[in-house]
Amino acid sequence: CVVHVDGTSIKSCTALALSCEGADVTTIEGLAKDGKLHPMQEAFRENHGLQCGFCTPGMIMSAVDIVNRKGNDLDEQTIRHELEDNICRCTGYHNIVKAVAAGAQAMK
Repeated sequence: CVVHVDGTSIKSCTALALSCEGADVTTIEGLAKDGKLHPMQEAFRENHGLQCGFCTPGMIMSAVDIVNRKGNDLDEQTIRHELEDNICRCTGYHNIVKAVAAGAQAMK
């Protein structure tokens, strides 16, 4: 349930809608532009990071935020630490970590 509010990722499930009034809110659907997937979305597709779909939007939105805060050259330990709060029911973290690293590079 991660969205970006004024460029910062938050858990939308714990935010009051009224508190976002007037803010720039971006959801997973808002990352794609003109029918073209965002580089992080494409990296998840290409690296099989799209498990069952339960965690995918939150993982991708968090990953974009990580790159925006930490830069494009992310090591595995940093990615895993930054994604600690995102739960994957399929335990498919290996491909998710690969996807985040690839997406970070593609966002350069």
